[in-house]
Amino acid sequence: MHKDLEEFEGKLPLKLLQEIEENCPVGKLKKVAKRVLEEYQSALIDAGEAVGLISAESIGEPGTQMTLNTFHYAGVAEMNVTTGLPRIIEILDGRKSITTPSMEIYLNAPYNKGKDIREIALQIKETKFGEIVLEYGMNIVDLKIEVKLNAPKLKDLDITAGGVAKALEKGLANEAQVKQEGDVITLKLKEKEDAKGLNALYRLKEKSKDVYVKGIKGVSQVLPVKRQDEYMIIAAGSNLKKLFELEFVDKTRTSTNDIHEICEVLGVEAARQAIIDEVFKVIENQGLDVDIRHIMLVADTMTVSGEIKGITRYGVVSEKASVLARASFETPIKHVINAALKGEVDQLNSVVENVMLNQTVPVGTGLPSLVANRQKKKEK
Repeated sequence: MHKDLEEFEGKLPLKLLQEIEENCPVGKLKKVAKRVLEEYQSALIDAGEAVGLISAESIGEPGTQMTLNTFHYAGVAEMNVTTGLPRIIEILDGRKSITTPSMEIYLNAPYNKGKDIREIALQIKETKFGEIVLEYGMNIVDLKIEVKLNAPKLKDLDITAGGVAKALEKGLANEAQVKQEGDVITLKLKEKEDAKGLNALYRLKEKSKDVYVKGIKGVSQVLPVKRQDEYMIIAAGSNLKKLFELEFVDKTRTSTNDIHEICEVLGVEAARQAIIDEVFKVIENQGLDVDIRHIMLVADTMTVSGEIKGITRYGVVSEKASVLARASFETPIKHVINAALKGEVDQLNSVVENVMLNQTVPVGTGLPSLVANRQKKKEK
């Protein structure tokens, strides 16, 4: 770091100091740093400021103007992304199963310039047996199914008929015997299933369609797109752990919109950042303006315990120390009775409980307490 900026260490964040050094002429470093310090100090929150209340209003008020959107990717009917208010609710509730999981997959060179992009996309997409079948033939007399495979599709996916047969053996191990000759695979019911007759044969046919053959489980659709000067892949479905095993994937930039999966694979700090990014992305797409610090406060509240907790009565609200604060959210009688049975004490050191009891709220001017020291007049 430049010697002119050393006196500002500890007063300004390191990132700001680095930006000043990168973008300013050497002679003006000190002058710019002084101005930045003034701006930074004026932007700091005063002690006792009700930041939670301001954040709640700042997110809630524009949130009422959001549309209830689902965004479709052009040309791919199955690929859509939940946006707008439903997506915000999904994130802030900390839901484990989301409506439309998706991944943005960035690629390493030379694949990000378009090399073999189609083949790579097909390697990522989950391929099921039903997708590579040309036709089914039912032999009712011998209770077996003869399946003709789609040879061009096998070539595109770089799978052999033998590999497909192995996948079927694994997926239908308890129900059928698998035999392969060229591009034809024969499925015959095992003896214990044989007695069930035609119904069992039809069930076997339907079950075989869903047998996993190749790709990453959970990724139902892939769409190669060009962003600025590089190619990337947008995928419907999410499975980061398996995706990171592929060497052509850029692990530093690839992400998913499933926050719980990010927490599991990359840790709680990454999940916190994902909450901020995902909420901000929705707000930005809607053309609304919310200061990112409000979103950061919500993300901190959700992840402070080391795991993701939604802003619900089962999440962060259940962990509040104050009985009255918990009771003010939902199911008040349950909270009050449980607290009475345990003999809980409410310290009344937050906002909600003091409002309920008509007392001065310990924020802003209500934060300091006055102590008067009255000396008794000496009696004459």
